[in-house]
Order: sequence, then C-alpha cells, then structure tokens
Amino acid sequence: MDQGPGPYAEFEAFVAGAAGRLLRVAILLTAEPEEDAPAARGLLGSALARTYANWRRLRGDDPYDYTRQELCAAFARAGRRHHGGSGVLARLGPLERLVLVLRIYEGVAEEVTAAQLGLPPERVRALCNRAVAGLRPRHAGVLDSGSDARTDPHRREAA
Repeated sequence: MDQGPGPYAEFEAFVAGAAGRLLRVAILLTAEPEEDAPAARGLLGSALARTYANWRRLRGDDPYDYTRQELCAAFARAGRRHHGGSGVLARLGPLERLVLVLRIYEGVAEEVTAAQLGLPPERVRALCNRAVAGLRPRHAGVLDSGSDARTDPHRREAA
C-alpha cells in the first residue's frame, strides 16, 4: 500500500491512526465478539472505502467524523440483520446500540446524534436512557434470599 507521497498518503496515515478505534465502534454496533467480528470488519471496510472515494472533497472536514457517520449509516441500513451476537451490547436493539455508541462511547452531542440519525432529540434521549437501563444488572437491589432491600425491614441501609 506504500505509494509514496501522493494525494492519498494522508488517507493512509488517517487509517493507520483511526482504524482501531473505528473497528471498536463497529464491533460495539454489531455486538460481535472482538475476536470474531466479520460484520464489523465489513462495515468498517465499506465506510473506509467511501471515505477514500471522497477524500479530496473532505479537505477541512474531520475524516474521523465522516468515516464514523458512514459507518453508522451503513449499520443503520443493515441494522435489521444485526440482531446481536454475544458482545457486551447484544441484548440491545440495533437503534439502541447505535444511539448508545454515539452518545456514550463516542461522546457525540445529543443534538448532533439526532441530526445524523434523522430523529428528534427527545427520541435520542429516550433511546439512550432505555439502552442504559437495559444494560443494568437485571437483579439490582435484590438480595440473595430473594427479599428486596426497599421492602425488607431487617435490611440495613449502607451509610
């Protein structure tokens, strides 16, 4: 892939620096295990191909943001096929995963996420809250004996 200095040498440097993080985003979206993530790798390859095709037009724009948007758009188009594997976000639906990854993992502002996904900010907020709640332990607050800490009068509150 070494073509020397040319118009796409910057692209090669970008890929070398950003591919790992972008792959992690793709793996979180597809909910595949890190060691076996063919769908995530396919999404990333497609997003990088689009970035490469538009590289000259990206002057002044952030190529990471552009590639992440392409990655998320490709996932959204194919989201129905990604019902979840065995990854950490597998129990979430595709749209919940998409919102959670953008908002929490990538730190994209709610309004920006909403604009990128074509959703109202309130819907993005609700999806994010539902996703976070869906990741909480299912038995939070329940004691081993089966009694609930809020209703058991013998349970002492930790001070």
